Amino acid sequence: MAEYPHGGPLRVEHRGTALVLTLDRLERHNALSRQLIEELGRAARTAATDPAVRAIVLTGAGEKAFCAGADLKERQSLSKDQVREVVRLYRSEFGALDRSPKPVVAALNGVALGGGLELALMADLRVAAAHAQIGLPETSLAIIPGAGGTQKLPRIVGEARAKEMILLGRRLSADEALSFGIVNRVTPAGANLVDDTLAFIKPILEGAPIAQAAALEAIDAGLDVDLATGMQLEILAYERVLVSEDRDEALRAFGEKRPPNYQGK
Repeated sequence: MAEYPHGGPLRVEHRGTALVLTLDRLERHNALSRQLIEELGRAARTAATDPAVRAIVLTGAGEKAFCAGADLKERQSLSKDQVREVVRLYRSEFGALDRSPKPVVAALNGVALGGGLELALMADLRVAAAHAQIGLPETSLAIIPGAGGTQKLPRIVGEARAKEMILLGRRLSADEALSFGIVNRVTPAGANLVDDTLAFIKPILEGAPIAQAAALEAIDAGLDVDLATGMQLEILAYERVLVSEDRDEALRAFGEKRPPNYQGK
């Protein structure tokens, strides 16, 4: 059985084929300590090879904050070189989520600011509670987003809106984030966010894992190359699904008029 972090600031729970990772530092608004960053990376790497997991859901403890960003109390005690090390840690450990072959979904249960929003931007999909707020306020603190925000946000919302959010330090409501295209869904007020998120991603949880991973790989790799190269990458990704047992199962299920039973083979 896969070994996940336990007993620390990251709570790990299996919900069917979903792995729910909860940032569990309620007293610090789920701020990113070094330990929490490292545990996120370890959990993501473990889930990547865990056949029992078809999707990863990230959320925060409580109802006020998904993640308030860097733990500024911890940051005050660090030298500049130590801060540089933490920024490198963001890249490596958040990168394990960003590059995960399993779809990653952020369930934003409250504010997602600074590094908290940057963490959410590593996800493939984002669902927000109706009261959630998001923003990148770093320039108001005389720094810039250092965990991928200046690169990921423009790719999602475009240059003009990314500059507006970053230069003005503007916070968005959940509905504004939906209109910007940062979140894919807003959970109705009063509904349980994680339950709603799991219902939203049901097609992933019941889907074909090899196809999901191949689709993610083709999309993500294609963002960094020209269209012609991207089309070739798509062909290579398609070849992986063409020879899978799940593809054969899909055809059988269609012919037999029943739901397919995908095994990730």
